[in-house]
Amino acid sequence: MRAKSLKKNKVHVVTLGCSKNLFDSEVLMGQLRANKFEVEHEAGAGDAAVVVINTCGFVEDAKKESIDAILRWADAKKTGEIDKLLVTGCLSERYKEALERDIPEVDAYFGTHDLPRLLKTLGADYKKELVGERLLATPRHYAYLKISEGCDRPCSFCAIPLMRGKHVSRPLEELIGEARRLAAAGTRELLLIAQDSTYYGLDLYGQRRLADLLRALSDVDGIGWIRLHYAFPTGFPRDVLGAMAERPNVCKYLDMPLQHCADRLLASMRRGITRMETEALVHEIRDRVPGIALRTTLIAGYPGETQAEHDEMLSWVEKMRFDRLGVFPYSHEEDTTAFALADDVPAAEKKRRAEAVMEVQRAVSLTVNQAKVGRVLPVLVDRREGRRWIGRTEHDSPEVDNEVVIRSPQHDLAVGNFASVRVAAASEYDLTGEAFFIQTVV
Repeated sequence: MRAKSLKKNKVHVVTLGCSKNLFDSEVLMGQLRANKFEVEHEAGAGDAAVVVINTCGFVEDAKKESIDAILRWADAKKTGEIDKLLVTGCLSERYKEALERDIPEVDAYFGTHDLPRLLKTLGADYKKELVGERLLATPRHYAYLKISEGCDRPCSFCAIPLMRGKHVSRPLEELIGEARRLAAAGTRELLLIAQDSTYYGLDLYGQRRLADLLRALSDVDGIGWIRLHYAFPTGFPRDVLGAMAERPNVCKYLDMPLQHCADRLLASMRRGITRMETEALVHEIRDRVPGIALRTTLIAGYPGETQAEHDEMLSWVEKMRFDRLGVFPYSHEEDTTAFALADDVPAAEKKRRAEAVMEVQRAVSLTVNQAKVGRVLPVLVDRREGRRWIGRTEHDSPEVDNEVVIRSPQHDLAVGNFASVRVAAASEYDLTGEAFFIQTVV
């Protein structure tokens, strides 16, 4: 029995998965608000009559999390806590028929390109004039900027093209306009995201124009940092390094998933690159952009990975000394090329190998961070916790990288401003320091 009154024109949005999903939720919420809906994002129990779940279907753990969320809200619908439940996103795109059969309590399922139809189901109109406008789910001082959708890469393990389709770049002028609106509203950091950012522009302009985009964004008044994510190593456009080196507000930071170092596995993964070529690229990036922080992602337990190849990865991680690193146990995904291979590394062994990689990286990260003790670094203040502030350096992206714990006995710091912080101590994944100069205008 319903215990509270629900607002018919209020929608609660739940986002699972990556920053690209978060961007899509923000676009959805912007459209709903323009249609006079009241919107909340992951605000806990409330009085919204409608819940929309934006799902992830990338790997097995993400699929399980999404299904658990659907079941949880389906139960809420049964008990009258909500009136309507809609599901969208990658999981819904890929497994719509199975979900409709197994969880019929959901009122409707939508794919990754079904925003107009989702809005129509709620009695709202898709407003084309709002392209580029959204309701931020992040603090207003930083925002994700999706520069393209989909992916043309043939990676054997990845189901993203099945869920997101082929690569489609957003026009440069559209992105610049969105950046200007964000800056006018108080955004100081743009986090550029895509399935593969290095392909940007090929479909629209016949050439890669990521460097042009970086330079154009760096000219937008009010933007203090521009951070680049999800670069593909094969065919990496070298002119991007020039833009990073010459523009002070383009962060010396690059997120470039490499997946493995063993040549046999790289070939099976269809990555189009060898270990030697990968190392040459990393050395070139570091030479041309001194002080750059490189973040990468690796896969543990890919089909056929031998103990020797795992050991090779461990020694390679120690040798390469990536500033930031994440590792995922391999997930055997239907309809991918790798699904035809025997998933022969047991789940427990995949987990053990992933933990072993991170153990090596912890030592690397500690050394990298300890080298910063005594230095003065610009830090963007993200939030306040009691009598201290938490921020990030230009080497750190939100949620996945290091944080800086800031003491400021002489200054009251403002969230969203930059501060100069002298680093006093370092652990594997955090820095501690004291602010002595506040920059209120970017």
